[in-house]
Amino acid sequence: MKEALILAKKANEKNEVPVGAVLVFKNKIIAKGYNNSILKNDPTAHAEIVVLRKGGIFFKNYRLLNTILYVTLQPCLMCLGAILNSRIYKLVYGANSNYYNFNIFKLFLKKNIKIKNNIFKYKCISVIKNFFKNKRK
Repeated sequence: MKEALILAKKANEKNEVPVGAVLVFKNKIIAKGYNNSILKNDPTAHAEIVVLRKGGIFFKNYRLLNTILYVTLQPCLMCLGAILNSRIYKLVYGANSNYYNFNIFKLFLKKNIKIKNNIFKYKCISVIKNFFKNKRK
């Protein structure tokens, strides 16, 4: 999660919503990414999607079996779909989103994806809150 936070800060420096993600396989980071939607003019360039795409290239397969995805913010619905289709083993995220509640993740439980949340929760929340606070100035 520390690496994902560093990536979130890079996104912030580029005026992107500060979300970072890393994909881990056998205790090694195989993919890193952060939000790039504004820079790439791509509504799908969320940190999670960027990392899942890189993971697919790494494995030469869309199935990212036995991997762990770390992300600083609870994934949106688009990213949830991609995460389900990628068949990762576990999702670990820092801060909950205010847009929907945790019950949406029951969908993950049906697919046997393990979930761990609130990892470095306050650091992850701080990065997001500061970004939007500065935007409102």
